[in-house]
Amino acid sequence: MRKFRLFERCYDWCIALARHRLAWLFLAINTFCESIFWPVPSDIMLAPMCLARPQRALRYALLTVVASVLGAVVGYYLGYFIYDPYIKDFISFLHYDREMETVRGWFTMEYGVLMIFIGAFTPIPYKVIAVTCGVMAAESVANTGSAGMLTLLNFVLVSFVGRGLRFFLEAGIIMWGGERMERAIRRYIDLIGWACVALVVAYVAYKVMQN
Repeated sequence: MRKFRLFERCYDWCIALARHRLAWLFLAINTFCESIFWPVPSDIMLAPMCLARPQRALRYALLTVVASVLGAVVGYYLGYFIYDPYIKDFISFLHYDREMETVRGWFTMEYGVLMIFIGAFTPIPYKVIAVTCGVMAAESVANTGSAGMLTLLNFVLVSFVGRGLRFFLEAGIIMWGGERMERAIRRYIDLIGWACVALVVAYVAYKVMQN
């Protein structure tokens, strides 16, 4: 039966990769790029690295936060300076138009820039939040001469808090779970994996039937 445990083998491969001496560099590069254009979320590397070396979990979380915010700053400036036509077409290509409109709607609410903090915990990719903030800051400067609450400094400060809470919470839970969590994941990884596959297939089938 061991040969059929596909997801357990994938999990073991991820743990082995997480123990590589340059894993921290892969994590930083992946996280930085993910905040600009890359589709692979930081959690894909952060979680196995924290499981492989729980004593370094908080260090990995800090690295992830810094790399994520630095990448988001690049995204902010891309939205600020070259959104139309280059970044706009790329957002449409990734089908993030709806998410971008959602983020725009956040800033019409009473709390404005604090919605960036909430965005750190939503499924909306942070790259979309960063680019949208840059776009709206540029629009505000063009219309009023000021970026208002959407200055780069405000964006960076709120991003550090939001990203920090998310990644430190994730790393802290894994560090607290330690070996018990690692054993539980390995035991049920195939069940979880095939359940996720079933959900994806069901979702795709639902979308096909709608069309």
